[in-house]
Amino acid sequence: MKILLTGANGYIGRRLLPVLIIQGHNVVCLVRDKRRIQLEENLASKVEFYEADLQYSEQLENLPKDIDAAYYLIHSLGSSSKSFSKLEKETATNFVEAINKTDCKHIIYLSGISNDEGLSDHLSSRKNVEGILQNAKASASVLRAAIIIGSGGASFEIIRDLVEKLPIMVAPKWLKTKCQPIAIRNVIQYLSGVLMKEKAFNQVFDIGGPDILTYRKMLLTFAEVRQLKRFIITLPVLTPRLSSYWFHFVTSTSYKIASSLVDSMKNEVIVKNKGINEIVPLELISYKEAVQLAFDRIAQNEVVSSWKDALASSKINTSLLDFVQIPVHGCLFDKRSKTFDRPTSEVLKNVWSLGGERGWYYWNFLWKIRGYMDKALGGVGLRRGRRSPDHLVAGDSLDFWRVLVADKKEGRLLLYAEMKLPGEAWLEFRFSREEGENKLTQTATFRPHGLLGRLYWYSIYIFHEFIFNGMLDKIINYKEPGKEETVA
Repeated sequence: MKILLTGANGYIGRRLLPVLIIQGHNVVCLVRDKRRIQLEENLASKVEFYEADLQYSEQLENLPKDIDAAYYLIHSLGSSSKSFSKLEKETATNFVEAINKTDCKHIIYLSGISNDEGLSDHLSSRKNVEGILQNAKASASVLRAAIIIGSGGASFEIIRDLVEKLPIMVAPKWLKTKCQPIAIRNVIQYLSGVLMKEKAFNQVFDIGGPDILTYRKMLLTFAEVRQLKRFIITLPVLTPRLSSYWFHFVTSTSYKIASSLVDSMKNEVIVKNKGINEIVPLELISYKEAVQLAFDRIAQNEVVSSWKDALASSKINTSLLDFVQIPVHGCLFDKRSKTFDRPTSEVLKNVWSLGGERGWYYWNFLWKIRGYMDKALGGVGLRRGRRSPDHLVAGDSLDFWRVLVADKKEGRLLLYAEMKLPGEAWLEFRFSREEGENKLTQTATFRPHGLLGRLYWYSIYIFHEFIFNGMLDKIINYKEPGKEETVA
């Protein structure tokens, strides 16, 4: 079958794509930038890419007509709370108008459990999208999930931040709300399993794991898996706004996402619309086992996808291509080069390992302070980390940067700043060979917004002198502990 997969480079889409290919389907990935999907050659040959933004209906006019089924895995959780409902309505409407012109017979949508009264804005928006998709000519199957547990997932990473960083948690009363979490593996099995099953046509199913837990119990069970002793104090006085700020400062999530999540946590999300197991019989994974499986993935550096890589949560809300060309006019630069006599592969690996657990090589405490400042201003801070310790592709998040180019063959890494700034900033690393010597060039580019931007640049100029020079030197000379250095 020919399958249209929207959100192919999102957290769910990246994991569903190889499953569909292995099942023998031809997949058309609808993406804004096809360079962000890295596939093995045997899988890539079975994938077709269609570049478009669902916000603009005119970009969908040439969508292939011979589509048999489509997955709708789009959401705007990272957008402003005032706009994401409108945005989700527009994108869903444009999708339906385009899919109605194809031969598509089946639409599959991953939504959120919404059986409670007084739904949050986020869950209400998801439910509205269900209605739009159900009005398409094709039959629609809606799978509603609660919290999805898996390595790299937003819910998993937020719980991880809370448990691992806070021995004593002072939390709001929503910790008593009941939830039915589900393992990412089961979600992918359900999504792929209902494909073109007539019993699933025009049906709405809740999907959840075998455990019904309060958020408090989820945190404590997570701590048990990590062999950590944690204490939770529940206070009824924390308002949603204060709870959102608390989430934002303690975890790696943005304030916009924190606000949406806190608002949704007042709603009980447990399975009521049953029947999915009659169509896709599964052995459901317990919450405790799902947490352990996620950490097994992390330990093996096999995190397939991360919520942090989604551009919906990014400052870059257009194509990555718009930022790959670094501007020249009206910019301020800090350019430093240094030759080295080590094998290029060793220094290249050091560049590709920037950020995350390793840090930024020199004066890490200042990078951390900058991260805290960014958080205080409503930015992403440093807590996003990175998906893999030494592997990068265009579109990946890297602390408070976004990867634009990661080309090992050409020896170029280009990052775009997503921290709060009075301007725009790029950080580039380029390898070259000149006069028989290996050379690494590190360039920081800043395009200031008005006088404030220029004042900002010059006010931290003295720090750049130490940080950028020290970072370049450490990148070239850094040697992993326990490994002998090889001399070229």
